[in-house]
Amino acid sequence: MSEGPTGETVVELAKRRGFFFPSSGAYGGVAGFYTYGPEGAALKRHVEDAWRERFSVREDNLELDAPTIMPEPVFEASGHLDTFDDMLVECAECGESHRADHLVEGATGIEDAEALPIPEVETIVREEAIECPACGASLAGEPVTEFNLMFETAIGPGSGSPGYLRPETAQGIFVEFPLLREYARNQLPFGVTQIGRAYRNEISPRRAIVRVRELTQAELELFVDPETDRPDLSGVADTSLPLYSVEAQDGEGGPVEMTLGAAVSEGVLENEWIAYYLGIAAEWYERIGVDMDRFRFRQHLPGERAHYAADCWDAEAEVDGNWIEIAGFAYRGEYDLSKHAEHADEEFTVFRQYDEPVTVERATVDPDMSYLGPEFGGAAAGIAEELARLAERDREAFDGEAVVVTVDGESYEIPTEVTGFAVEEVTESGEHVVPHVVEPSFGVDRTVYTLIDHAYREDEVDDETRRFLAFEPEVAPTFVGVFPLMDRDGMGDRASALARELRESGFSVSYDDSGNIGRRYRRQDEVGTPFGVTVDYESVEDDTVTLRDRDSTRQIRLPSDELVGRLHELRYGRATFADLADEYEELTERAENPTET
Repeated sequence: MSEGPTGETVVELAKRRGFFFPSSGAYGGVAGFYTYGPEGAALKRHVEDAWRERFSVREDNLELDAPTIMPEPVFEASGHLDTFDDMLVECAECGESHRADHLVEGATGIEDAEALPIPEVETIVREEAIECPACGASLAGEPVTEFNLMFETAIGPGSGSPGYLRPETAQGIFVEFPLLREYARNQLPFGVTQIGRAYRNEISPRRAIVRVRELTQAELELFVDPETDRPDLSGVADTSLPLYSVEAQDGEGGPVEMTLGAAVSEGVLENEWIAYYLGIAAEWYERIGVDMDRFRFRQHLPGERAHYAADCWDAEAEVDGNWIEIAGFAYRGEYDLSKHAEHADEEFTVFRQYDEPVTVERATVDPDMSYLGPEFGGAAAGIAEELARLAERDREAFDGEAVVVTVDGESYEIPTEVTGFAVEEVTESGEHVVPHVVEPSFGVDRTVYTLIDHAYREDEVDDETRRFLAFEPEVAPTFVGVFPLMDRDGMGDRASALARELRESGFSVSYDDSGNIGRRYRRQDEVGTPFGVTVDYESVEDDTVTLRDRDSTRQIRLPSDELVGRLHELRYGRATFADLADEYEELTERAENPTET
């Protein structure tokens, strides 16, 4: 595995060159919130655009943009109010709060302490004599508690109606399923994507934009019929994947490199939908510039798997000597839609048409409400609903003289004769099914951090250390820099006109006429601009320009009227700089030394 820069190097470069920095610094800042500067905002936007092109456009999925604040019942149904917790331990000496599982990981080398039960974490804190990172006091004996990460707010004036900032974009898709299925013409499978902000009140934000309280997610929720829908794996079967399965984590070895086809046939990847998305995700990550020697897919251990997930794998990248999750791939089953169906006033199903109508026996009830109403008052409607459910699942419950149902924890005995129970033969053309959900969820901020870390390079040019970011052209904040050798003798005017032409042709352009040419090259190298165009004296004479490659620092001279076409070829991978160097005059003497005046 190749070695990357330190975290301090990445954070220093990010702040100095305008990628990202702590927010509200003029007021002392607040942990867990970051502002993207000009370079970072462009890089982040390009990552989002690349994700949208691959997972929304090419996969023919719908796209949604839902609110970031949602009412409390949404999160009661989803389970976030009860289960969206982290382990908190508070120092008795200084009052600082910390993620207990993170402290355990730092002290022991355990990779996924969040999968451990709280009593075991408390034992490790005591046995390892773990101390408070803030003041050094012992945390042994301090209770580890669950802390809900939801940001609460009020909707409307005064106390209003309780609401929460969404902790994931997924719920905005799930709650709109009744309308979305109509837009998809009630045909499964169909997918819905969303890129947007999510909010988590992290106990101890850390490592810059790796763990923050406001983050950006790119999520896809694919709705499938579990009995009939299967992915087409032919296009990704030969994709090589570094798979770190549960079995591998139990042993001494690391990830095993396998083709996706082999992983499915050998049962390493049991769910074909997850296998499919791991395949296209691996190709996408390589395309945008993730170092695949510092990348793996890790299967969740049973203790860390979400309660709704039948299986879950994370995409992980190595940065600063540590593995971080940058995406998760979960098979959520019918959990989400079933939970919202229980709490909402809508149907969360899709009608599955049979090939031929079938005749079946159906147990039904038609309760006598003139009896239930006076007898049970406000509970009557709930009793009628529960009788209908009971008839579907247990006909024999109606064999006796009375039926017992439970509503809101209270049992009611209903005479069978007033339930209207009957078994009838009916002809049906189909049935309503609750779709299952496959979810690839990508952390955009962590992907941005990974790309900066993995793109960082150092070499030596003209006896000086050069630092640059080898971004892929698709995601680089700026695609081309334009420089007049000097702002005189018509060179500045020609360079300005050329910059305008390139912008009008769809390229992101940085124009720089400040300082010597070597310094200007270095500035663009350090923010990852792939190519530089220089207008010099020869340009004024014969209307040619020089084109410089960031990674190799090689330069060629070409006619200015051919520049736009050649840059398009470079931008979309139809040619490499080496191809152009074979075709045009390559310059052997270059002004690269940033100390030149």
